[in-house]
Amino acid sequence: QMTPHQPLPPPSEQPPSPAYPGRLGAWLAFTRPKTWLLAVAPVLAALALAWAEAHAFSPVVALLTLTIAVLMQAISNMENDLGYSKRKAETGNRRGLPRATTMGWISNHTAEWAIRMAAVLALINTAALIYFGGWPFALVGAASLTAAYCYMGGPKPIAYTPFGEVLVLLFFGLTAVCGTYYLQTSELTINCILLGAALGTIASGVLAVNNFRDREHDESIGRRTLAVLIGEKSFLRLFDALLLIPYALVALMVVTDISRWPYFLVILSLPLAMRVSQQIRRRQHEALNEVMFGCVQLEARFALLFAIGASAQAVLMSLTLSNMVN
Repeated sequence: QMTPHQPLPPPSEQPPSPAYPGRLGAWLAFTRPKTWLLAVAPVLAALALAWAEAHAFSPVVALLTLTIAVLMQAISNMENDLGYSKRKAETGNRRGLPRATTMGWISNHTAEWAIRMAAVLALINTAALIYFGGWPFALVGAASLTAAYCYMGGPKPIAYTPFGEVLVLLFFGLTAVCGTYYLQTSELTINCILLGAALGTIASGVLAVNNFRDREHDESIGRRTLAVLIGEKSFLRLFDALLLIPYALVALMVVTDISRWPYFLVILSLPLAMRVSQQIRRRQHEALNEVMFGCVQLEARFALLFAIGASAQAVLMSLTLSNMVN
């Protein structure tokens, strides 16, 4: 059961700065590979949906799609880290994971070159996707790179507004799923849009936890995130909706065609969603990092279960058609 948030005790003293983790640890902190599941999950689910609905699967295109998804997630992470450092927005009351450039583990100059190199790789990858999917993917690639930069870069970063969760929904949900599906099938369907909205909503929950954890810090530096603007009670109700809406969207796919019942295998991830909802109400400060990664795990589990269900549905339909022919 989703329970009301318990009153938070007064903030603890400023935590000590983490020790230098070594070169590898610094780059892991900069690129944050634990979040790459948010990029991989919608692609895998969309590939399974394309196979289930259109019997379409190109391994080469699938590999290119997975690669661009991971590159865009890494670029977003690096740009966020660097942008935060350039704006000198780190203060003692921030409770998030350490930022490599702010800690001095990676220089701004090195970080900028890393982002440029990743962007070049993304452009090369996008050129290959244009070959398979047409010129609309030039627009998709340009929009994705622009969004990654504008989240924390530029004169008015999106991270300083209430629209961060919407950006995640658009690019790590709808764009990722619909783009993957279109590259495999050359068409878009209502189901791929519903799946994109479902996975994008969970991904938005990851950012929501991040902003909820840092709401005191964000308010102190002028960041007007959704967690800052709408207040704790309203935000927690919104967070519950972000966790539950995906199940309603998959249920909608099933009720419009009962043969898709295996899609609803995603319901097995609901206990994790309920646990995450309870944890965000019981934890505070650094302990909310575990809740954030719980959301990442929920996205991965939801996508994997959907992929298994969609693959099972494809096999069942093939067997049914084979029996009818025989």
